[in-house]
Amino acid sequence: MATNTSSTWQGWAKFAVAVAVLIALPHVLYPVFLAKVLCFALFAAAFNLLLGYAGLLSFGHAAFFGFAAYVSAHTAKEWGFTPELAIIAGTLVAAVLGVLMGLLAIRRQGIYFAMVTLALAQMVFFICVQAPFTHGEDGIQGVPRGYFLGLFSLESNFAIYYFVLAVFLIGVIIIHRTVHSPFGQVLKSIRENEPRAISLGYDADRYKLLAFILSATLAGMAGSTKVLVFKLASLTDVAWQMSGEVVLMTMLGGVGTMLGPIVGASIIVTMQNYLAEIGQLTLIIQGLVFVFCVLLFRRGIVGEIKHWWTRLRGGKDEPAHLGPSGSTGLSDGDAEAAHAQERAS
Repeated sequence: MATNTSSTWQGWAKFAVAVAVLIALPHVLYPVFLAKVLCFALFAAAFNLLLGYAGLLSFGHAAFFGFAAYVSAHTAKEWGFTPELAIIAGTLVAAVLGVLMGLLAIRRQGIYFAMVTLALAQMVFFICVQAPFTHGEDGIQGVPRGYFLGLFSLESNFAIYYFVLAVFLIGVIIIHRTVHSPFGQVLKSIRENEPRAISLGYDADRYKLLAFILSATLAGMAGSTKVLVFKLASLTDVAWQMSGEVVLMTMLGGVGTMLGPIVGASIIVTMQNYLAEIGQLTLIIQGLVFVFCVLLFRRGIVGEIKHWWTRLRGGKDEPAHLGPSGSTGLSDGDAEAAHAQERAS
């Protein structure tokens, strides 16, 4: 009991230090760059909730990110929504889109699931190209940042950074709470051994659908927030390349870890920002980084650090979480424990 209390306090202390660092960072680095990093970190964390904890590899998450961005931009510019209402509107639309796509996609597994999500995302891309409110290839430009709650202007770069930071923290707390809840434990058991979870009485499809919707909703929140940072919604946000980028961010940082997607997104966005002068060569460098990651540290940066730290302390070696085909983490005993925990709750 005392050990659990100590661990909880240590966790809160680490969180407080991290928040303090994030609050101070814009005095060292460009606030808009940091806000972009936070938006993509939230996007990657939302994607990791589906891949890392439910074992579902989606190639269509750009649909939620990009379409929510369009909705947020349209409501803020044309309807005069305040920033928080525009983000809520975009997030809700992403949730509805997640329900529709999830109901179709979870009927299949593995590569078939990935291909279905990609195909559905391409349909959303086509809608965004044709729909009048998106303005086609021009996108929605000049989106006002507006006034938070109608009172506080977000026009300054510092103001928008701290607004994005608040949204980011809300999203991360939701993900952390989900992962460490009985619902999250059941997701892990389904990821590791779905037939076993079903034999324990769980409706696996229902759990996977809920995870898909939650992941889509948070991805939409990230896309809606990004619009306010750059005052722009474009086809880039909803294109299939964006779905590939979020996979790269998550794999690079570490699938199935809380910090991994944040680290991966930070590295990729930093590369895109500081290597922009060399143009398309940036894509080649990203590809090489991905190959290097897959060949040498399959757990990702955070996963490998966690792995070696555990070995140094003489703890039990934790297997890599490699998604739908290679995950091996939760045992049958853990699944039964989750079962008992949910019944108790």
